[in-house]
Amino acid sequence: MSSLILRGAACGLLCAWLSAAGAAGFIEESRLRLQLRNVYFNENFRDEHGMSPRAAANARSERVEWAQGLLFDYQSGYTDGSLGLGIDTLGLLGVHLDSGRGRAGTGLLPVHDDGRAADEFGSLGATLKARLGQTVLRHGTLLPKNPLLIYNDARLLPQTYRGTQLTSSPIDGLSLDVGYLDRFKLRDSSDSTGLYADAHAGRGFGGFAYAGMERSVGERLRLSYFHGQLEHFYRQDFVGMQHDLALAGGLLTTDLRYFRSHDMGAAHAGGIDNDMFSGQLGFRHSGHVFGAGYQWLDGEAGLPYVSGATVYSFSNVGIGKFIGEEEKTWMARYSYDFVAAAVPGLTFMVRYLGGSNGRSGERGEKEWERDAELAYVVQSGPVKGLGVKLRNYVYRSDFSRGRDSNRIYLTYDIALW
Repeated sequence: MSSLILRGAACGLLCAWLSAAGAAGFIEESRLRLQLRNVYFNENFRDEHGMSPRAAANARSERVEWAQGLLFDYQSGYTDGSLGLGIDTLGLLGVHLDSGRGRAGTGLLPVHDDGRAADEFGSLGATLKARLGQTVLRHGTLLPKNPLLIYNDARLLPQTYRGTQLTSSPIDGLSLDVGYLDRFKLRDSSDSTGLYADAHAGRGFGGFAYAGMERSVGERLRLSYFHGQLEHFYRQDFVGMQHDLALAGGLLTTDLRYFRSHDMGAAHAGGIDNDMFSGQLGFRHSGHVFGAGYQWLDGEAGLPYVSGATVYSFSNVGIGKFIGEEEKTWMARYSYDFVAAAVPGLTFMVRYLGGSNGRSGERGEKEWERDAELAYVVQSGPVKGLGVKLRNYVYRSDFSRGRDSNRIYLTYDIALW
C-alpha cells in the first residue's frame, strides 16, 4: 500500500487524460449541483468542569453563530473507451451572518486572533478520476467514508482531504477500498495541513494509508475489515458485522464493531494499546425504530482518530464521543418516520447515552448526553427538497464543560444540470 505507487498511478491518469480523444460521455453524463445551507448555533455552558481556576474565571458562558454555506458540486461523466477519464470539482463558500467577539467558536466559521468570526471563508478542490470496468481511481480532493476515517460534515461546510483512492467491485457483493491521504482542511478553515491525531496538533504530521473490504453474504449479512495507519501516530484494525432478521412483522438489525489500535513510529499521540468493542440492536416496525447499544474500551488511552473526523461509532453523537480510556457506554434510541402516518418527509429522533469509568488520571469519571432531532423535507411543489432540521443536545460531564446546544439547519439542493 505504498503512497508512491498510488501517486504514480495518479500521474499516469493525468498523462492519459491529456491524450484522451472521446469526450461524449464526459459531457453528457456530467452534473452540477448547488446546495444552500443556512445554519444557526446557540450553545450555553452550564459549568466549568475540566477547567483550571484561571481558565474558568475567563470562560465564556455562551457561543452563538449564524452562517450561510454554498456548496458547488460538479461531477463529470467519463470519456468514451474502455478507460474512461473524468474530473470532479468541489467549491465551498461560508459567509458570516451574525455573531460577535466572545460568541464565536462553534465550528461554523474560522475565528481571528481577536476573537471575531471571519466574514467569509472558502476553498476549491478538483479530483481527477479514471474508470476501468468496475475499478475507479481518484486523485485530488476527497471525502473519505470508511470505518477508519469518515469526513466530518456536521457544521456549515464539510471537511475535505487531499490524496489518492482506488475503489473496485470485482464481483457482486464485494467492494474494495485502498487509499492514501496526506493533507486535510478542517470544516471551519480554508487552510490545509498535514494529518494528525485528534487533540495532538503541533506534535507532528503524517499521512494516512488504509485498505479494506466490504462483503455482502446473501441479502441479510454484511462483513467488513479495514486496516489503516496514521504515520508517526498509530495503526488501527477494524472488523464489523451487520445482520438483518425479519421478526414479528418488522426487521431486527444487529451491528457489531471492533477496533484494535496501537501506537506506531514516533508515537506523537503517546502510548496507545487498546481494544474497543461495540454492539447495537435496532428493531424497525411501521415507521418506528427502537435501538439499544453498549460499548467498552479496554487498554491504554482512548480510541485514536484523525483530527476533526467523525468516529464510526453509535457514540459519536451531537456533542460527546464517549471513547475515553477504559470508558463504558450504553445507549437507548428511538426514531419515527412519519411516512407511516401519511406525512412523508417528517422524521423525529431522540437518544440518550451514559458513559462511566472513563479515566482522567486515576479517577473513574462519568458523562451523559440527551439528544433530540426533528426534521422535515418538502416533498413537492416549487421548493421541493427544502429541508428544515431542529436539533437540541444536552451534555454533562465530570471532566468537560456541560452545555446545552440548540441548532437549526435549512438546506436546499438545486440541480443546475
